[in-house]
Amino acid sequence: MSTAGVLLAAGAGTRFTASQHKLLATIDGRSVVSRALQSLFEASLDAVAVVTGAVDLTGALADARHKIALISNERWASGIASSVRCAAGWAERQGHEAVVVGLADQPFVISAAWRAVAASAGPIAVATYDGRRGNPVRLAREVWPLLPHDGDEGARTVMRRFPEIVVPVACEGLPDDIDTVEDLSRWS
Repeated sequence: MSTAGVLLAAGAGTRFTASQHKLLATIDGRSVVSRALQSLFEASLDAVAVVTGAVDLTGALADARHKIALISNERWASGIASSVRCAAGWAERQGHEAVVVGLADQPFVISAAWRAVAASAGPIAVATYDGRRGNPVRLAREVWPLLPHDGDEGARTVMRRFPEIVVPVACEGLPDDIDTVEDLSRWS
């Protein structure tokens, strides 16, 4: 079964009040988005893509540009659901049977988490950290039509409607996101 990994990086990051976008902020000399992308690469999935939108990430992704597909989400302002839809649509066009989606503002999700979620069975697999659901999330082709088209929830609405098809996957690593300047300062 072919499984792609997709990093969602389309949002505006409005809670991050610095002069630059949160994904371009650095931790130990590397941008938040490049750190997240490196973990996804190290998971060795069949293909890798990044959904972009509000900010130009070309410079931050330059080193990886020949290894990834960039998916432009023109509807990024409608919420994360549109980015998840973009990811599923791209995966379908590429012939993948599943897509594992994660967030570009979570630079401490490790490659082992991506691999574990990708290898899980079931229509939806969700990473758990100390019993709490997080990212990444694996979505099998059969659930793609159930995904919402817009709004600030991606697969969570499907997981609530159909809890019987959700497989929790215990993962190591940190699911912390960088949403504010204060979040970043804890790691810098």
